[in-house]
Amino acid sequence: MIRIKVSELMGRHRINQKRLSEITGIRPNTVSALWHGTAKRIDFEQMDKLCEALDCQPSDLFEHIPDSAQ
Repeated sequence: MIRIKVSELMGRHRINQKRLSEITGIRPNTVSALWHGTAKRIDFEQMDKLCEALDCQPSDLFEHIPDSAQ
């Protein structure tokens, strides 16, 4: 499973969803999906804009959590 950590980074930078959308040009609905961790995909251009706005690396945006053995 991939966990989206955009909300954590936004909290560290004290930036809300509306402001992140304005800075990056990413649609508010997409920013909201990233914040809630419900986004299904993201393209490299959006990832680049998020990294610039949040002063981070792509690995800071996402975390891989291995599925538990069943």
